[in-house]
Amino acid sequence: MMNTAIRSALAHNVYFTLKDNSDTARENLVAGCQKYLAGHPGTVSFAAGVIVAAHERDVNDKNFDVALHIVFQDKAAHDEYQNAPRHHQFINEYQNNWETVRVFDSWLDVPSGGAA
Repeated sequence: MMNTAIRSALAHNVYFTLKDNSDTARENLVAGCQKYLAGHPGTVSFAAGVIVAAHERDVNDKNFDVALHIVFQDKAAHDEYQNAPRHHQFINEYQNNWETVRVFDSWLDVPSGGAA
């Protein structure tokens, strides 16, 4: 029997490369993510953290310092988050130390009728 999937959840993954990428600056950005970006309406899961520098496999992309991972229940929740005052406050407070910011948004296929 073929499993059908419901495509509604949206994964929002952001990778920050910092101008000052000291341990203190990295941890400061993670704390800022937790302060301003966690707990928005429609958030299914939230995590932020620093790169695992010890991983040296060929497939590991090492071009970032801090990663942010948020799963929203749907696109509407994501769009509300993008316009939220706390999101804009985060940007205003931390953007001066950003060398680059890469954003990867993707739909998540959630199996209908239980686990696959």
